[in-house]
Amino acid sequence: METIYQVFVSSTYADLKDERRASKRNSLKAGFVPAGVELFPAADQQQLEFIQRVIDRCDYYVVMVGGRYGSLADDRISFTEREYEYALSKGLPVLEFLHGSPEAIPVGKTDENRAKARKLKAFETGLQPDA
Repeated sequence: METIYQVFVSSTYADLKDERRASKRNSLKAGFVPAGVELFPAADQQQLEFIQRVIDRCDYYVVMVGGRYGSLADDRISFTEREYEYALSKGLPVLEFLHGSPEAIPVGKTDENRAKARKLKAFETGLQPDA
């Protein structure tokens, strides 16, 4: 019997709908079963705990980072960053996709809140491979 792998696709919601849709389509074409935040967007701590249980059942974790930091959990860290940290703590293989030209992201798809923009930059820096 062939093994079927499940992939959790994580990102902020409104700004990366098209990218997530393409990622899921490509996952399906490759024979993987995608799971992601549009099925259950993180809105509170209880929802984050549910998402963590879904991540526990996945074989891979994919995070896509664009121009928004996202909704904040109780500890003022974004749900996307919390999901990423959780996947790492579970030892899941993680694929990280950062926007290649963040300066070209349309204003409507970026954080206008400076504090969130700083948090996004710190999160992105933590994702980038060591030089």
